Amino acid sequence: MIKSTALVAPAFRQLLKRRAIRWSSSCAAAAQTHTPSFPCVDAHAIRESRILASSLPRFSQTPSTPSTDSGPEPPYARPSPLSYKVYHHPSPFQLTYSETLPSFDIAYETWGTLSPTRDNVILLHTGLSASSHAASTPSNPAQGWWEQFIGPGKALDTDQFFVICTNVIGGCYGSTGPSSIDPTTGKHYATRFPIVSIFDMVKAQFKLLDSLGVNRLYASVGSSMGAMQSLAAGWLFPERVSKIVSISGTARSSPGSIAMRHAQRSVLMADPNWNKGFYYDDLPPHTGMKLARQIATITYRSGPEWDLRFGRKLRDANTSGGVPSDESPRTPTLCPDFLIETYLDHQGEQFCLKYDANSLLYISKAMDLFDLTLPALEQLGMRPSQQLFSPSDTSQAVSHSKSHLPPARPAPHLPELAEGLNQVASIPTLVLGVQSDILFPVEQQRELVDALRMAGNSQVSYFELGGVWGHDTFLLDVLNVGGAVRGFLS
Repeated sequence: MIKSTALVAPAFRQLLKRRAIRWSSSCAAAAQTHTPSFPCVDAHAIRESRILASSLPRFSQTPSTPSTDSGPEPPYARPSPLSYKVYHHPSPFQLTYSETLPSFDIAYETWGTLSPTRDNVILLHTGLSASSHAASTPSNPAQGWWEQFIGPGKALDTDQFFVICTNVIGGCYGSTGPSSIDPTTGKHYATRFPIVSIFDMVKAQFKLLDSLGVNRLYASVGSSMGAMQSLAAGWLFPERVSKIVSISGTARSSPGSIAMRHAQRSVLMADPNWNKGFYYDDLPPHTGMKLARQIATITYRSGPEWDLRFGRKLRDANTSGGVPSDESPRTPTLCPDFLIETYLDHQGEQFCLKYDANSLLYISKAMDLFDLTLPALEQLGMRPSQQLFSPSDTSQAVSHSKSHLPPARPAPHLPELAEGLNQVASIPTLVLGVQSDILFPVEQQRELVDALRMAGNSQVSYFELGGVWGHDTFLLDVLNVGGAVRGFLS
């Protein structure tokens, strides 16, 4: 063995020498010929130089104005710290997975007027990357991410309701998360931040409600990850939630959506700048964040929308601005040629410094962990306090729309989900699904409705929406989403 090792070392050095000669030769050849240009790759270095030259913190702390030149997009922007209130919880907070936070902050904003009896409160839950700024306020007139749904006469009618929206714990828009300072060390938590769950987010929100003297919600409303929270609120506090609204959500994260979020986390964590989460005093993983957002954007919209919006149109070969070009012939490049490519590039670019990378990791993992089936709940030491459903009672009607028959083969976990949802069997619930949604396919909303009805909930309203906007329909379809929500709440 010693002799073999001795022979390997010189051979390895010879291999390195031969490769170095070939590399030098190729470099010399390249110097005499045209060197390929890759502006889409160079953009990462340009962005890095801009970050290094900036005096701003490593992910943007200032509000940003969303682009409006590429079609309808949700205005997810960082709110001004002066525009939200902060609830501080000074005592240790027990988390689902056995760890505790020594204390936490919750950023929140409100709209409307709290009634004297404090019984007109709607808690609005956010999606993964949204802030508490769901709509404009006197202190922050910038449009919020649900601007067209909140206000007098709108879906969440502020003439009637007092609306509260928070940034979840684990986030980076004013609430305690990985970018926050750990009071026990004086340094950023980074990846020393404990794993949080959807249940933890909701429990923290109810600590805020306690501080405001709100004993019972008129409704718990949420879309996407917010729909998970709205269900979790009803499950954790059934005596404190009068109505549930679940839009484009699920009661059990599916393998498909888990896979999509895993891919986003993988490219982010592969960015050397991520540095195992300890990047707050250095360059952030901006390249990984851009790529992760591109993957996410693919899941937020739909192919039919992009067919209508972009087709196979090409950007202007002489610009980087995504202007359609019918010129032919043209030489393809390895960087974006199609308008859909420039769209994804733009979405990643405008997001990569707006949101904290660690928050994306932690919150997306919380979404993966969400599961309201009874066995999953029991593993967490949680069990419904009421038992209305019998496991043999699987013959009850399942959900269907006028254009869709009930499933021929209900999911094998459906009885377990119904058992887990016993806790919300007495709460009127609105479920909205979107047929073009690929992140939370409409089958998951039908499954939720089936399980609720099997659990004995006779007050389930279910609407299935068409359209081409995919998962982002909850942000853009004011007429149908807003109309259904307003009708249910009224």
